[in-house]
Amino acid sequence: MSSDVLLFLATFVASAVEAVEALTIVLAVGVVRGWRSPLLGVGAATLALAAIVVVLGSALSAIPIDTLRLVVGALLLAFGLQWLRKAILRASGFKPLHDEAAAFARERRDAEHAEVGAARVDWYSFTVAFKGVLLEGLEVAFIVVTFGSTQGRLALAAAAAAAAVVVVIAVGLTVRAPLERVPENTLKFVVGVLLTSFGIFWAGEGAGVDWPGSDLAILAIVAYIGLVSLALTRALRRRKTALTPATAAHT
Repeated sequence: MSSDVLLFLATFVASAVEAVEALTIVLAVGVVRGWRSPLLGVGAATLALAAIVVVLGSALSAIPIDTLRLVVGALLLAFGLQWLRKAILRASGFKPLHDEAAAFARERRDAEHAEVGAARVDWYSFTVAFKGVLLEGLEVAFIVVTFGSTQGRLALAAAAAAAAVVVVIAVGLTVRAPLERVPENTLKFVVGVLLTSFGIFWAGEGAGVDWPGSDLAILAIVAYIGLVSLALTRALRRRKTALTPATAAHT
């Protein structure tokens, strides 16, 4: 039960983060150039992502479960560490925080200056929306397929991703603006911890590790990775503070 809850939460949060970034692009284009063409682009990208999930999910189900868990665990570990590295650098001040308001303004400015054609479909709006949703959605598809196939819970992972997208879209359409108040950088930190923890757990299972407490071991791994990440963030933040006066004096 605990693994199912964590799987749902990890998929939901990761999907929500990507949905916020995709929705920011679609909203910026739709507000400036109308909604018909961007929505067509969103629909086309959604169909492509659904096909990817179905095809990859079916293909991975044919692989022996231990081999699948080892491979998927290694991929998730690499993927999660990348998210976690960026989140720690942002939280410690070594990397700028992601700003959805700035992204919205940039996409809106580009849409305003793009040429408007005479065709019924605004291909600029269609292409920008399609590309934004497809690129952000590929990470969601990867998480859904790997989580779902490894645990035999593809439907649960897909439901979590769909729920996240519905929630983000509902909020976005209500406010008609970038989701500036969503703590996206914090969510990315959490997702990095969860993906890294699941990667360690499944890679270990695939390699033959008998985790104490079975699925409950995931909770201990999440707590350990979370504490280590917070400690690294605090240490880097102190180093950033110590380096700042020296840099200013040198300048």
